[in-house]
Amino acid sequence: MNTSDLADRLAASDPNLTKAQAKTLVDALLTGVRDALAAGDEVNLPGFGKFKVQAKPARTGRNPSTGAAIQIAAGKKVSFSAAKALKDAVA
Repeated sequence: MNTSDLADRLAASDPNLTKAQAKTLVDALLTGVRDALAAGDEVNLPGFGKFKVQAKPARTGRNPSTGAAIQIAAGKKVSFSAAKALKDAVA
């Protein structure tokens, strides 16, 4: 499923909502989540899950083709923890 498919489902769930309006809503939601995470905030969607940014320290890794040790720089990653309701719905 992509953003267009999600917008189509959203438009289908409400007869007063056009596909263009649904696409705008989906884009606004994703932009809001991205901006909150970029600011270091946590995004909690009850019944769905939680997005948060985690700092990853620098570490030593291995080049898989040569086996040589390489230094991997510190960075940040986005993590997602699914809510119990989502886990139960998928299981």
